[in-house]
Amino acid sequence: MNQNSVSSTAKEGVLYGIVAYIMWGLAPFYFKQLGHIPAFEILTHRMVWSLFLLLGLLFVTKRLPEFIEGFRSPKRLLILFTASVLLAVNWLIYIWAVNHGRILEASLGYYINPLINVLFGAVFLQERLRPLQHVAVGLVVVGVAALMIGFGSLPWIALSLAISFSTYGLLRKMVSIAPVPGLAVETVFMFPVALVYLFFFASQQSNMVSNEIEQNVLLIGLGALTTAPLLCFIAAAKRLTYSSVGFLQYIGPSIMFIIAVTVYDEVFSTQKAIIFGFVWSGVVLFCIDSLRGYKQSRRTKFVS
Repeated sequence: MNQNSVSSTAKEGVLYGIVAYIMWGLAPFYFKQLGHIPAFEILTHRMVWSLFLLLGLLFVTKRLPEFIEGFRSPKRLLILFTASVLLAVNWLIYIWAVNHGRILEASLGYYINPLINVLFGAVFLQERLRPLQHVAVGLVVVGVAALMIGFGSLPWIALSLAISFSTYGLLRKMVSIAPVPGLAVETVFMFPVALVYLFFFASQQSNMVSNEIEQNVLLIGLGALTTAPLLCFIAAAKRLTYSSVGFLQYIGPSIMFIIAVTVYDEVFSTQKAIIFGFVWSGVVLFCIDSLRGYKQSRRTKFVS
């Protein structure tokens, strides 16, 4: 592969990554349109329509054998089942936060998430933390501790989102299955629960028989809202280094932060300013460290 081809591939990867994180960042606008529906019912619709869309994608791309293979190992199934529970919890908390005026806290969770990933890598995968990574993780811990001691509150939404998604990612690293077939298997576990709830327990607000067509389109569109950014993210990850993707991942929570403050008038209180200050400082150090690692790897490749 020549240099022009590599450059073109990298540009495509950056574009896919930016699109993915912009879609994730703008998602609160979508969920706000369904704000009159209970969060758990939005979640169940998201599960149902995501599965249909994922199965359609697997059929069109002729990857159904990979999906079926995902059910043949009891150990893999157990891990994917646990992952599906964590993913459902993450989705539910996010939807609830958006529709209860807590977008700022949700964005904080996604700022913290990469730093939790680094911490989990050290604790569970015996990955060594570099000095700046130690400081970055430490700043998050100090920020949370300061909030608890000074104001007697815990940013439970942010921490729940960050920890649940980091644990989900850790579990997915333990199984050898591609992202889309893997997500389809996870959604299969969620599907029966979602279907039973929608048929027997859901409120009239999410009844697709009596709803207006505009609302039904929004509910069905939850499947695309789930899979479209994921597919763009996968395309980016294939074309870029892990460090490059790491820089792009802060686009999403930054957009959410701006939306929360400027569009939905969420209060950026002293408490939130303190913990955001510590987390943003950690993010800066994390990015500096990632950039150093990227440059070092480039030099190593050049020398070799």
